Amino acid sequence: MSELIRLNKYLSEAGICSRRQADKLIENGEITIDGEVAQVGAKVPEGAKVKYKNRIVRLNSNIVIYAYNKPAGQVCTSKDADKDSIFNYVEFPEKVNYVGRLDKDSQGLLLLTNDGDLSNNIQKAKNNHEKEYQVRVSKDITEEFLEGLRGGVPILDTVTKPCKVTKTAARTFKIVLTQGLNRQIRRMCDYFGYRVVYLKRNRILNIKLDGIKPGQYRQLTESEEAKLRALVSNVNQEDA
Repeated sequence: MSELIRLNKYLSEAGICSRRQADKLIENGEITIDGEVAQVGAKVPEGAKVKYKNRIVRLNSNIVIYAYNKPAGQVCTSKDADKDSIFNYVEFPEKVNYVGRLDKDSQGLLLLTNDGDLSNNIQKAKNNHEKEYQVRVSKDITEEFLEGLRGGVPILDTVTKPCKVTKTAARTFKIVLTQGLNRQIRRMCDYFGYRVVYLKRNRILNIKLDGIKPGQYRQLTESEEAKLRALVSNVNQEDA
């Protein structure tokens, strides 16, 4: 590291969190540089020891993004928090964090990365990033049910954003969301008296699940990563 780097950027590039979240950690006195509590706006000198939760934070020499096919039954949480954590089933070469969650009973595409800023920008609800799911419910689907889902559903003290919904069989449909409320699809279906019996995420933005077997992962190709970053960057420039 030949130049001084701002501490929030350092923490982001180390995969700890986004820059905005890093500023909060610094404000709360949770980050030290060479044993001294760091201040917002601090820069990290070459060779300095940065610590978070009393552990040394090191910059990632290699930024990675993985696409993982999460089986049902695995949990999006830390390795020590739950025996069914995804990190107890698969060893990633680098320390990575998941981008958004899939609940335990759901399966499909999960992105993992050590790029904190990218992760944060993908998850921001205001950015309207598309996520596509295949869903099977407990009874035959009606047009009224589909229209209800498309128009917005009152759950969790809010109303869901309008979304794209396409019936694919008597009891299955495809849905494209641009937000990620807790157990959103299940709650939306429950509101209309339908129970979700199968839920699989097939796409996040331009990244598709195609070709990845359950429990396996692959690194994004250069072209996939470039397009993903371009999509995220375009939204951020529009917000600026």
